[in-house]
Formats: sequence, C-alpha cells, structure tokens
Amino acid sequence: MNLPVKLYTDNNDGFVIIGHRGASAYYPENTLSAFIAAYEMGAEMVELDILLTKDGVPVVIHDETLDRTTNGKGKVADFSLEELKKLDAGLWFGEAHQGEPIPTLEEVLQFAKGKIALNIEIKTEAVTDTLKNGVEEKALNLVKKYGMQDYVLFSSFDYRAIAHLRELDVDISTALLYERSQSGSSLPSELVASYQANAFNCSRRQFSKKWANDTKEQEIPVFIYTVNKEKNMKKMINRGASGIFSDKPDLLKQVVDNMWKTK
Repeated sequence: MNLPVKLYTDNNDGFVIIGHRGASAYYPENTLSAFIAAYEMGAEMVELDILLTKDGVPVVIHDETLDRTTNGKGKVADFSLEELKKLDAGLWFGEAHQGEPIPTLEEVLQFAKGKIALNIEIKTEAVTDTLKNGVEEKALNLVKKYGMQDYVLFSSFDYRAIAHLRELDVDISTALLYERSQSGSSLPSELVASYQANAFNCSRRQFSKKWANDTKEQEIPVFIYTVNKEKNMKKMINRGASGIFSDKPDLLKQVVDNMWKTK
C-alpha cells in the first residue's frame, strides 16, 4: 500500500512511526522541544495542531483556549502573535521546561524540512465556510514556501477543511479524522471517496476488524491514535495500521523494530 506522503527516512516496511504532538510523554506537547525529541527518538512524522492568532498567523497549539498548556487564559484567537509569544508553553509540564514558547507553523516547518514529515491537524475552531485567506490557504502557502508539500499530510475533524484543501490544491495529501456526527455509519472507504481524501485517521477503539478489512480492500492508508502501550501497538500493527500516533515514539520504534526482526 502506498503511503500518502513521502518520508525522509528509508522506510522499507511501509509503516510510519508518528510522534503525537511530538514526544509528548516526555516534553510539553506541540513545542519545538517535543518535535526535536520525537525526531531524535526515530519518529518519521510528527503530528501537530494549528489554530489562527487574532492577526491570522497559524500557531501550534491543541486547545482552543490557552489555559491548559500555557500561563495565559482565554481563546487563542483573541490574542496577537506578539502577545502569544510572551506566554510560557512549557512550565505547566514541569520547571525544567520553563520558557518554552508557543511555536508558529512556520517555525516548525523550518525545523522539519529535510528531517521529518508532518501531519498538520487543522483544528475545527479555526475552520470557517470561507476559502480565501482561511486557515487552510495560510497553512498550505507556508508548506509550499518550504517545499514540503510532498512531506505533509493535512487532517481535520471538520470536513470543510478537507474540502477546502482539495479545492486549493488537487495534489496535497489529506486525511479524514473520523467524526461520528459528520460520518454516521459510513465505512472509511466511503468517507475517503466522498471527500477525495488520501488517508483515514481514527482511534484505536474505532479501528474495528470491519474497518480494517474495508481499508485493506480499498488500499486506504489508515493511521491510528493515540497508542502508548506495547500490547496495543502490536495489536494495531497486526490489524493493518499504516502508522500509529504515540506520545512515546521511542517505545513505538522499539516495538516496530522487534516485530519486523521476527518476520
């Protein structure tokens, strides 16, 4: 099965080790430290989340609000980039990480180019009905600025974002994140076809044998989140996952290496 993106590593097994928000078991999520650590641990891709600042700059943060992962309070969209850059995105994780800033998407692309592929999740809160100057166009323009369009997989729980990306660029790779309210009882292959997506992302519990058979028969790459236990990693790999998102990419690499040695 062909992967929807290129990797910077020599990947012979067709399976992708993905750092979920970086190596987020060990470093503050969605920070450059977490992404660098994931890369050094052997991740071939990192997953990150983007929202827009008040002045329209894509920044890397998971929650709509600042409260959980920074020393700020309120919605990300209510602050300018200059204001957000004054906040601490590491202290909540431990004193050793004090002073870690919220990265912009551009800063992550600068780091990733030539090293590691990206799964950029566009958060629902950033998506609107408007195509021009929206979060999708801004993110896509930055990806192209750094020549990384072959190494980036966009995803979203908001299928408007997937449709917008396809309208903006027929060649950019996209993955649907399974959202029951938008998907109902549709099979992964039906959803992927509806939105002309290239891959399907879902949780470990959602990846049933029925879905595994569907994605295998239709040759659809499927990426599973968020798996941090060895037994579950093995189970998902054996079920046919094309890649796994993990907060512990070092453990996932160890599991993958051991499984492929014994094959």
